[in-house]
Amino acid sequence: MFKEFKTFALKGNVVDLAVGVIIGAAFGKIVESAVNDLIMPIISGLVGRVDFSNLFLALGAAPEGTAQTLDALRKAGVPVLAYGSFITVCVNFIILAFIIFVMIKQINKLKTTEAPPAPPAISEEILLLRDIRNSLQK
Repeated sequence: MFKEFKTFALKGNVVDLAVGVIIGAAFGKIVESAVNDLIMPIISGLVGRVDFSNLFLALGAAPEGTAQTLDALRKAGVPVLAYGSFITVCVNFIILAFIIFVMIKQINKLKTTEAPPAPPAISEEILLLRDIRNSLQK
């Protein structure tokens, strides 16, 4: 059984998938950092809010003395609609999807080889001369 597992685990597809998952996780962290540290501050500056993660709507009454922050309300068990976090995640997704689109487009461009040019059309005179030659050979 160990030998069978070893054969399965060392197949090319399984190893390629593992490498893809590891690189994807690292790439996701890069995109998350780019969004949180570069893009969201610019969007926040344009909109006028510094931090989108604290945009929320409390759906219930908060206990007395609870701070009106997302973390404090969640710890107090108050249902909250955290639409600011959703906006951040959507921006992450759009950027990641665009980067993957560009990468796939470039990979496909590298894979595509130009088709060889079509041979020039043979003139009627040459075709006629070939027919005459073939007739004389018979």
